[in-house]
Amino acid sequence: MTTPVTWTIAGGRVLGPAPFFVAGIVNCTPDSFYDGGHFFDPDQASEQSVALVDQGADIVDIGGESTRPFSRRVSAEEEKRRVLPVINRVLERRPRAVVSVDTYRAGVAAAALQAGAGIVNDVSACTFDPDLMQVVSEYRPGYVLMHSQGRPEDMQKDPSYDDVVGEVFSFFETRMNRLVQAGLPEERIVLDPGIGFGKLLEHNLRLLANIQTFFALGRPVYMGLSNKSTWGKLLDLGPDQRQTATQVATALMGAKGVPIHRVHEVADTVRTLRIVQALQEQEDG
Repeated sequence: MTTPVTWTIAGGRVLGPAPFFVAGIVNCTPDSFYDGGHFFDPDQASEQSVALVDQGADIVDIGGESTRPFSRRVSAEEEKRRVLPVINRVLERRPRAVVSVDTYRAGVAAAALQAGAGIVNDVSACTFDPDLMQVVSEYRPGYVLMHSQGRPEDMQKDPSYDDVVGEVFSFFETRMNRLVQAGLPEERIVLDPGIGFGKLLEHNLRLLANIQTFFALGRPVYMGLSNKSTWGKLLDLGPDQRQTATQVATALMGAKGVPIHRVHEVADTVRTLRIVQALQEQEDG
């Protein structure tokens, strides 16, 4: 049985307890690997965000810079220009919505938190912009601590590990300790192994097969599997053909005890996780 979890975010707001949370993805970018350009217009991004909330998303994760492999960086001002209007409009229309900002920049995170975002989803673990650690320590948002080997523009050139599970585990221990020492309470942190970020297919599969190893760290695991190239490489599928693989993998991760799932297709994922929950309740009973 998946144990219900809680996650404390900005302002001391507590999400849960719940067995699962679904974070819906909204990329306000022209170049994201799956939906790049679909929601580049703030009005379209706002409509999509509200739609995902209405479909059952517990969190809407809004990003203004693509972090796909070999993507190009944009300025902090451009990133703010992309995400802040969307955050404002979503919270105007759905005041109780939980908004996450997908950024590694201190200035963007601070502006988003001031606008009402409750979570910072950071692919860099505060290493690309060291000032981000000060921001999260000051605002104390929910924080997604993600592992990546390298930066998006070069992370897939030659990823290498001796023991990917052990190395990611050690990374989480070290970075979480630094965050806590800096003033971010542990109950604000969740752990994302960074599937597809500086990892080959075999690394991704090994992490997924051994995901329960990370439960020993005492924090919920946050999983981003949605339509990723892992499924393309394993099954020879294009980006628009990976939805079924995403749902199967999400069900398997949910059954293993992973509680937080970041996805493009929210309604499908909510149904998938309800099935997992119903079966687990029968087993428990």
